[in-house]
Amino acid sequence: MSYYFSKTIKKTYEQAQPYVEEKLKMYGFGVVTELEMHKKFKKKLHVDFRPYKILGACSPKHAYEAVTAEEHIGLMLPCNVVIQDKGNDQSEISAIDPIASMQAIHNVSLEKTAAEIRRRLKEFVDSL
Repeated sequence: MSYYFSKTIKKTYEQAQPYVEEKLKMYGFGVVTELEMHKKFKKKLHVDFRPYKILGACSPKHAYEAVTAEEHIGLMLPCNVVIQDKGNDQSEISAIDPIASMQAIHNVSLEKTAAEIRRRLKEFVDSL
């Protein structure tokens, strides 16, 4: 089982983020965190890396359901979506598969929420 869904789109890295954020909204997610890894690598390690951004996507309703069912599930929230520059005016968009990431948690109460988030994230990636 893969731990992510991904798709390469015909948009530059700069064009990809607003497009991805609008699409995420259509599937009930907002972006609550943003981390530009290539800038952190440059600052902390003095190395160059391709443009690579991690967006923390959250559906408040589903996050509430998950935290209510499993108090430490916040360690796995929000759902990460990665935008990375693939060159030639293309970007790869990847999203975590929450079912794959939660395999170690044995809590039946989470299964329905995880399945719903998985469905939405998969549809989001497929829609790009």
